[in-house]
Amino acid sequence: MAAPPQGARKVSELPWPFSNLKDETRCPWNRSNFYSRMTIKNSTMERLKQLVNRPEEAINLAEAALLLAEEEYPHLDIDAYLRRLDDLSGNVRARLSPGAPPEKIIATMNQLLFEEERFAGNAKLYYDPRNSFLNEVLDRRLGIPITLSIVYMEVGRRLGLSLEGVSFPGHFLVKLELEHSKVVLDPYSGGISLSEQELSNRLHQFHGNQLNVPLDRFLASAGKKEILVRMLLNLKAVYLHTEDYTRALSAVDRILLIRPDLPEELRDRGLLYEHLECAQSALQDYRRYLELEPDAPDAGDIRSRMIKIGRTTPALH
Repeated sequence: MAAPPQGARKVSELPWPFSNLKDETRCPWNRSNFYSRMTIKNSTMERLKQLVNRPEEAINLAEAALLLAEEEYPHLDIDAYLRRLDDLSGNVRARLSPGAPPEKIIATMNQLLFEEERFAGNAKLYYDPRNSFLNEVLDRRLGIPITLSIVYMEVGRRLGLSLEGVSFPGHFLVKLELEHSKVVLDPYSGGISLSEQELSNRLHQFHGNQLNVPLDRFLASAGKKEILVRMLLNLKAVYLHTEDYTRALSAVDRILLIRPDLPEELRDRGLLYEHLECAQSALQDYRRYLELEPDAPDAGDIRSRMIKIGRTTPALH
């Protein structure tokens, strides 16, 4: 993941709710349009849950990424966007001779995607949340490393390339394992191939020159669930930066649907619930967090928050 937006706050830095959790009036559950939105959300979440519970090789990454966007775009035509990826790969295939080698396929993909279709990194508005929604990336042809990598991998997959994501520090990449070598590509920079020296330089820029870890450790393949979670972590950071706590909460909901075993996300969801004056939900997440991480460094702070909520909230039955 890229560095968070400048000035982004941590969830733990949220101020205490203004009304001391007495009426939960700010809680999303109490808003007039909540139930109509939840009908859409529950349907999307159920479809996403079914998809990510499949074996790794059976998860359709593009479909899952579009399902992440459906809550923000309730009338999203997912099949239409999947066909858009089919069309892009079809345009590349039409330029290839049968049995074209991987290097030729990559060169042709780069020509079409980055020079003709003009997909590009949105350096000017890097933290625009639209950069994290695959439908917006396909419409606007602007994105961040991880979403441009998904477009790249999905087009390549349709052409027979076993492209894999790489959660490289600070900048998501794509790799292709060949018979005797490995190619690492950067879709954010036009699909360029990165040498070992260039990768080492990037790593040192991110971690500093004190790092003494083999480069290959940072080039491990990212699973599809890991990619989806990283997308949502990007969105969560953006929404916290813009103080859009309801959307940040929704991002954490989806992270936990994909990876329910992440204690820090349970804690962060509890903190968001607390800030949004959803007392009961906050307490439930705090309890679960402490069950999973009873000796966490912030366990004392979480217990203090639970006590304070108990003192300022009517008894819940």
